[in-house]
Amino acid sequence: MGVCVLTRDDPLTRAHAHLVEEVGAHPYPLIFITVSGAHLYGFPSADSDFDLRGAHVVPAREVLGLRTVRETIENKIRRAGLEIETVTHDLRKYVRLLLNWNGYVLEQLYSPLVIHTTTEHEELKRLGHGCITSADSLHYLGFAHNEWKLLEKKPSLKRLLYVYRVLLTGIHLMRTGEVEANLVRLNEEYKLPQVPDLIAQKVNGTEWAESAGDLSFHRSEDERLCGELEAAAEASTLPKTVSSEDGLNEFVIRTRLGPMGSR
Repeated sequence: MGVCVLTRDDPLTRAHAHLVEEVGAHPYPLIFITVSGAHLYGFPSADSDFDLRGAHVVPAREVLGLRTVRETIENKIRRAGLEIETVTHDLRKYVRLLLNWNGYVLEQLYSPLVIHTTTEHEELKRLGHGCITSADSLHYLGFAHNEWKLLEKKPSLKRLLYVYRVLLTGIHLMRTGEVEANLVRLNEEYKLPQVPDLIAQKVNGTEWAESAGDLSFHRSEDERLCGELEAAAEASTLPKTVSSEDGLNEFVIRTRLGPMGSR
């Protein structure tokens, strides 16, 4: 999981105070909040919104009561000209997603772009390693397949980059056990010659700029990389099943009954 190094001119650095302010408005105690989306993937445009993702803890009193628990909280606002979308899940739901081959939550958990963290976040990351299996390849193959169908309906640089990003993330995970969602860093290793120019077009353009040119080349690359991902999963030394379910169960109970859940 790469280390995030921000510069003064980085969009995240400029937006950081506003992101922290948005996190501070959350109604429940937070285990963590990280940045996902185009900023994590390495190809944000100037008009890209900020996708904040994480886990919260609904107090035990609410969980035990009659009212419906707010397992997922979503909020989208415009603050100081920035579009900020926040989505968090209650810890129990988050862990259940983690246990079910969900690459989205893996990438959120291990994102190096951290806005809010706790000691519980560090423990969850440690336990999360036991949820990384060769079956996670199914998430990435399915994600790439869906993105390609959307790309064929309405071509865009964003969709095309998502296809490359998802497949390289999946291949890398199968080969190394490391969750790496940044396409720039991934391509330093996998060296697809078409990727840097696509990223440059996206970063210097708009969020939904149309992709230029014939998709036939990219279709053949999609098929080739899907084959590589399937082969990497077959050859992977990752376990086939999760190993940390018991530990995660105890973690959820302990956290719910601890200070975070005692509001």
